[in-house]
Order: sequence, then C-alpha cells, then structure tokens
Amino acid sequence: MNALILAVALAALMPIVFAGLAKRQGGYDNHQPRAWLAGLEGAQARAQAAQENSHEAFPPFAAAVVLALLLAPERVSTVTLLAYTFLGLRAAYGWAYITDRATLRSLLWVLALGCTLGIFWQAAA
Repeated sequence: MNALILAVALAALMPIVFAGLAKRQGGYDNHQPRAWLAGLEGAQARAQAAQENSHEAFPPFAAAVVLALLLAPERVSTVTLLAYTFLGLRAAYGWAYITDRATLRSLLWVLALGCTLGIFWQAAA
C-alpha cells in the first residue's frame, strides 16, 4: 500500500517538473505569470502544455487508486503495477510532448489512460 501512496504522490508532483521545464529558459514574470506563459513558444510552450495535461490526468488516476485500495485491497499488486506503468508512460508522454513527437505523445497518452481505466477495472471487479 505504501508503494501506491508513493505513486499517487509522484503523479501529483509530475506537473511541477514540467512547469520547471517550461520556465527553465528564464525571463519568467511572477507578477504576470499567465501572460508570460501565454507568450511561450516551442519546447517551453509544449512543457507548459504537458504540465496542464498532467494536472488533468491526475484526478482520475488518484480516484482510481483510492477506489482500488478501498474496494479491492486483494488486488494491490496488480494496481501497483498499473500505477507505476502509468507513471512511466506519463513521464515518457511529457518527454514526447516537449520534444515534439506528436504521434508518440498521443500513443503514450492513450496507454496511460488505459492504466487508469485498468485500475478502475480492478476496483470494480
């Protein structure tokens, strides 16, 4: 169970990594952050988009893990495998997004979503 708690924590922190990559070139304006972010281009803009998508992917993932822990604790090993596969796919998704590999990015997105759905399935089965 501790491994699943760690997986959820890592998923929650993943957007921060992508945010840091979006801001790494400098010039960040903390007085008007949204305006500054809206003006990004290239890899920085894609890193910001990866951050936003990571925020979107987190709630269903976290809900799936919590439900699986509550409703199917006997399936914790399968859920843990799916959770860490999700994390790996989401990290690869961010890399593919930032490096402008659109088709690969979409494939990784679908596979990570499949992991989340698989965790929900484990909770419901």
